Amino acid sequence: MRRFSKLSGFLALLLAFTATLLPAGPPAQKAVILATTTSTQDSGLLDELIPMFEAQTGYSVKTIAVGSGQAIAMGKRGEADVLLVHSPDAEKGLLVDGGGVNRRLVMHNDFILVGPANDPAGLAKLSTIQCLQRIAAAKALFMSRGDNSGTHAMELKLWKAAGVAPDGQPWYQQSGLGMGQTLAIAAEKKAYTLSDRGTYLALRKKLGLPILHEGDAALMNVYHVIEVNPARFPKVNAAGGRAFADFMVSKAVQNRIKDFGIATYGSPLFFPDAGLPEVEAGRR
Repeated sequence: MRRFSKLSGFLALLLAFTATLLPAGPPAQKAVILATTTSTQDSGLLDELIPMFEAQTGYSVKTIAVGSGQAIAMGKRGEADVLLVHSPDAEKGLLVDGGGVNRRLVMHNDFILVGPANDPAGLAKLSTIQCLQRIAAAKALFMSRGDNSGTHAMELKLWKAAGVAPDGQPWYQQSGLGMGQTLAIAAEKKAYTLSDRGTYLALRKKLGLPILHEGDAALMNVYHVIEVNPARFPKVNAAGGRAFADFMVSKAVQNRIKDFGIATYGSPLFFPDAGLPEVEAGRR
């Protein structure tokens, strides 16, 4: 018995020593559910960043690319771990509701109005509000996403500012789809549409839709990362969501965002904003 006891003790010590030589195991919850807007997917940005995150952390990412409104609704129901979205009013509502925490600036680009090359509504040299008023007056075909996305929310805000109620008008159509698909439909139908610049630049060669209006301060498009609140939803992968949010605002990733798109499209698709005060978002 004494010999067996010594052998058992030796084996226990050996196993303990061996365990110290092995690499640390993967996170307890390996999968991170990211709910995000279609623009981050359609632009190709996530195709570059997610493999970096997975390699650095050991987490795997399940990306659900929908409109920002749908992504935020998932956060309200605890169906995601982290959000990357661009609908400021809805984002603030999520925080007030208690479904999201630690909202941080990530990046910005801007919205643009694109349309047929012959520009039947004549948008040249007009303000954003005048452009929409002119489209309505000309009854020129306009393709809306109609999907409660951040882009759709911005579009509705602009129509309201223009004093135009487009719903129900024959010239106003809704795709109910993401940005890339809506741009494709607008190109096919020779319609106007509002797009984020990143998705447009990524698809520009396939579309044949020129930019007809840009540069208005009212068209700024700011993205935030928000962690889903583990105090409200104990089953969320809080550590994984926080790791992804920290990753998005890290210096290395912000540098990647700054350069993303230049080699392919001649200009960046997004501009990094992490660490800036909220009032300075998109001002660089």
